[in-house]
Amino acid sequence: MNEIIGYIFIGIGLAFDFFGCLGLIRLPDVYNRLQASTKCVTLGTCSILFGLFLFKGFTASGIKALLCILFIILTAPVSAHALSRGAHSSGVKLWDKSVCDMYAEDKKYKA
Repeated sequence: MNEIIGYIFIGIGLAFDFFGCLGLIRLPDVYNRLQASTKCVTLGTCSILFGLFLFKGFTASGIKALLCILFIILTAPVSAHALSRGAHSSGVKLWDKSVCDMYAEDKKYKA
């Protein structure tokens, strides 16, 4: 039973990774691509690692998979935020059809 559920999680993770890579190609600007890649890493890779954990159980490789999931969940959103903040600070423009720019509003209130 664990193997079937593990295969399901691995399949879901592969789908997230595929659509995240597709988003890197299709989306128009740095910020949208960064959002797609972060979702790809967080949901896709964590789902694949959880499927691996279901296969291996509480062995050394299973525990390492859980630790990797924890590390990814803690670091991927923070690094994406830092990259987008750095891109905005260095002057990378948003897509022409973007609706709002929250970083620009923050700069207005701090000045």
